[in-house]
This record gives sequence, structure tokens and C-alpha cells, in this order.
Amino acid sequence: MSEPGQSAPATADSPPGYADISPARRVGLLEVAFARVNYGFGAMVVVSLPFIAWYAHLGQDPLGLVLWSAWYFVGFWGVRGLYRRYQRACVQDAPEAVLRRWSPLIHGVALVYGSSMAVPPLLTAAHATFEFQLLYLVTIAAIVASNSVHASPVLSVFRCFFLSGWGSVTLLVPYTFPDHWHYVMPLALVYILTILRHSAISLRFFVQNVVLQEEGVRLAENFRRAKEQAEQALYDKNLFLTTASHDLRQPVHAMGFLVASISRSNRDPALDGALADLRQSVQSATQMFDALLDLSRIESGRVQISTEAVDLAGMIANVATLFREEARDRGLALRVRLPPGPAVVMADGTLLRQALNNLLHNALRYTRRGGILLTVRRRAGGWRCEVWDTGIGIAMRDGTDIFSPFFRNEHAWDIDSAGHGLGLAVVARCCAMMRARHGFRSREGRGSCFWIQPDAAQAAAPLVVPRSLDPPPPRMLPQWSGSCLVVDDDPLVRSAWQTLMRSWGLETTCVESGSQALRLLESGLRPDVVFCDQRLRSGENGFELLCELLGRLPDARGAMISGELDSAELAEAQEQGYLVLRKPVETAELQAVLGYWLPAPAAGSPP
Repeated sequence: MSEPGQSAPATADSPPGYADISPARRVGLLEVAFARVNYGFGAMVVVSLPFIAWYAHLGQDPLGLVLWSAWYFVGFWGVRGLYRRYQRACVQDAPEAVLRRWSPLIHGVALVYGSSMAVPPLLTAAHATFEFQLLYLVTIAAIVASNSVHASPVLSVFRCFFLSGWGSVTLLVPYTFPDHWHYVMPLALVYILTILRHSAISLRFFVQNVVLQEEGVRLAENFRRAKEQAEQALYDKNLFLTTASHDLRQPVHAMGFLVASISRSNRDPALDGALADLRQSVQSATQMFDALLDLSRIESGRVQISTEAVDLAGMIANVATLFREEARDRGLALRVRLPPGPAVVMADGTLLRQALNNLLHNALRYTRRGGILLTVRRRAGGWRCEVWDTGIGIAMRDGTDIFSPFFRNEHAWDIDSAGHGLGLAVVARCCAMMRARHGFRSREGRGSCFWIQPDAAQAAAPLVVPRSLDPPPPRMLPQWSGSCLVVDDDPLVRSAWQTLMRSWGLETTCVESGSQALRLLESGLRPDVVFCDQRLRSGENGFELLCELLGRLPDARGAMISGELDSAELAEAQEQGYLVLRKPVETAELQAVLGYWLPAPAAGSPP
């Protein structure tokens, strides 16, 4: 047998044994065996009482049996005290120290417990009847059988008890049964072999259960560590994307403005194709940033769900306004069909708008000719938002994968190699968080219909109507009158702002800090529109600066420009009704905002 504190691993050819169990588990098994020995001392006191009474009834002096019973009674309380000390040691001492100190003692107690069972046959063999001796032998056999189940977690403890107890009783069989020992002795010997075999089987059962428990604990701990590592990796990734999003978006933001202004002033038809490709590349990069950061924000669990009654008609009109210019650039018709009455659903307005934006982005990207239809229809007692297109369509065999991140079917690569397969994954995550149903119907080569159906609104729910921009005028180059103030600490971005806004007919002043902007206001500058970057290198709070500037310009309109997904400043700005434009700002979105805020130039003014 192994030393108490040691452990040897099981091999592939042998089943796990007692030595394969950790010291802490062996301490637990030893406690089970010790508790059974303690219980056995008390049980023997109860067992002795009928035999004392029977022996006295036979007219014999029961004093020896009484002393034997008293010995077990005293032993019960003595062992009970040791058992409590053992339990305290299990809590206070290391498992190896407990095994080293207590294992020999518990084996000795088991030896005393078993050997004391041979006392009654020695005292009563010459005076008791055959029936008395036989009943005592059967009683001891029953006690031994019970111990073989409960005490065998530590087989050596059970064998100390069994061999000293039943072994002594078996050796006394010729003395106890002088006329029948040749019948009783073979049965006693067979019983020894049976119990030893049974105890070994019981030990294997205990050990296998303990090994399975340890394996379960180990797997649970490995799972916990892997889960923590995965969560930490996800947190680090999301933290990096959130922190770096501002700097990553800055050059794309400036590039989009520069491409738009160059396209406006270009007079060389040979450059039209290159500028269109460049504009498409900027849009693809913008959409990639949006989808990747949206997915990151959703997976990080930082999105707070706020379910409210949302007017689908207003939201659809708002989304269509933002994408109408892009549809025109692509030569596609963007139509909206709304129900005559209110269409109210219970949803998170931000997530629903995000999902619809991604569906419309997807429809525009994969539609070469024809158009897009946004509609709201009554379905199954609720309202369903549908986005129809006349694009390349989707094979139904891809239906289970189409909403997975980074999945794109073979035809998608042919029509647009700049996609990343994230848009529909964001739609699926948004719908899952809102508990809204979603799906699609498609005919390959003919077009698709993607739909979202949130829960129906309660009749008494307060209605939230999304603020919608006025639809832009018919297709024309934007030209407004007025002046604009831009606060941004990036010189490349300031140059892009100035170039683009001047191409649209706006007098534009760009500064890098709030102090410069305030000095210009003190010198008499009165802009009609103020755009303020959220994060300025001077450490100024972009939202506080915007509030101060608009406070000094009561007739001006303003918006925050942010490269972040969410922050306390953005949440506060949106709660107070301020417009927040996310970098990279698309020129179509900026045109829609300016068309809503600024008047058209007066008749006869220079173009």
C-alpha cells in the first residue's frame, strides 16, 4: 500500500486505485471509515443487551458480558472524541499531515473494535446453548457485511477490523461449537473469502466515484479558466477597438470628405471611374468599421436594452432619408411604402435602427440594377419591417449560414469583393437582444426580402416617434448659403472639412480647440452650424464645448462628431436631444442634415 501522503497515477492498463486519489479526497474517505468505526462501537452496545438478557435467562452469570458491553460503551465515547479531533484537524492541517498522523491511529481503533468481538465466545462457550452461539455468530456476520460496504472506502481499515474480528471468531469455532465445528468452520472460511471479495468491489466503486468527482472538478476548473481567458480576450479586443476607433476612423473620415469635394470639382471625365472606385472603397471601409465595432459592442455586453413603443413609420422614413443619396449614386430607386395608420411595436429603438441600417446597406451593396423597397406590413397580429431588393439573391442552402459572422456566398464575392460578411451578423445579434423574429426569402438571381418583426406594442404604451429629417430635394449638387464652424484637433480632418463645405457653398472656419472657437465668437463670428469633435487633444470635453458654443449662438444648430461607439458624453448628448454623427461621417448623411438645417441660396446668387 502507498504511503499516506503519496499518490501514483493510474496507468492506461489498470483501473484507478486508492493511491490515484488526491490527499484531500483520501482524507474524506478516511473520515467515512472512521465514522463507521465510531458508529460500530455504539452499535455493539445495543447488540450486547439482548445477549446479556438471554445469557442471564439461561441461569448464567452475565457479569463478563456486562463488562464487555461497558467496554464498548466507554470506547464509543472515547472514539467519538477522537473523531471530533480528526474533523478539526481536517480543517486546520494539510491533507498530507492529517493522513500521516491519523491513519495509523484509525487503523489501531479498527483493530480494537474488531478483536473485541471475540470476547463473548470466550466467556460463554462452555455455558451457552448452541442456539445462543449460533445467533451471536450470525449477528457478527451481519455486522461484518454492513461494514464491508461502509468501511471499505479505506480497505486497510476494514481489513484490520474484519481480520481481527471475524478472524478471531472463526479461530474460536472449534471451541464455541465443539460438536458442530466441522460444519460451521467451512462456512466461516467461505464467508471470509466472500467478504474480502465484496469489500474489494466496494472499494473500486468508491474510488471510481471519487476519481470521477475529481475529474469533474478538474474539468469545471479548466472550463472556468478557459471561460475567464476567453472573456478577458474578448474584453481586451473590445477595449482595443473602442480605444482605437477614434484614431482609426480619423483618416477614413477625412478621406471621405476629400473624395466628395474632389468629385464635385473634377472636370476630367477620365477620372470619374477612379473617383467612383475610391468613393466606393471609402464607403466599404466605413461600413466595415461600423459593422465590426457594432458587433464588438454587442458581444461585449455593453449594450443596455431599453424596450419602448416605437413608431415604425417614422423610423423607416428616417432610415430611407439617410440612404437616399447613396441609392441615387448607385443608380437605384429607393422607395418607401408605409401603412395609412400608426404601426407601433415594442423594441429597442437604437438596436432596431441599427438592424434596419445594416439591412439597407446590404441591399444597396448587392443590387446592381432595379431598386430597393422599404415597407411595413401587418403580419400575425403585429408589424413587420421588410427590405426588398432586386439584387443577386441568396441560395436557400445558405439560409443557416447567412447570419453568421464573415459568411459570404459565392455570388457576393463576384459583385462586391470589399464586403466582410458582418452586416447580417449584426442584424441577427440585434434581433436576438430585442427578442424580435427575423428571416429572409430569396430567389437566386432575382432578389431578396429580409424582414424583422418585433413584438406588438401594448395599447397603453407611450409612443416614441423617431425624429426624421425632411426628404432632400430632387437629384442636384448640394449648394447652401450660410457659415459653418468646425472644431477638430486633426489638421488633415480640418482641411477635409474646409474643402468639402466650401464646395457646397458654405463659409467654413476650422479651429483645433475650444479656446480658439470662443475667441472667434468674441471677435464677431456668428456661424449658422457648429460641428464639434468629441475627443480633443487639449483635454477639453467636446460635449461641454458644444453646449457652451450653442449657448452663445441661440440661432445656430450644432452636432457632435464622434469616433467612439458609446460613452458617457454621447449618452448625455443624445438624452438631451443633441445630434451625434459617427465617424466616418458619410457625405450623404451630412447633406441630409445640412439640407434640414440651412436654407437654399437666394435666387440670383452665384452658384
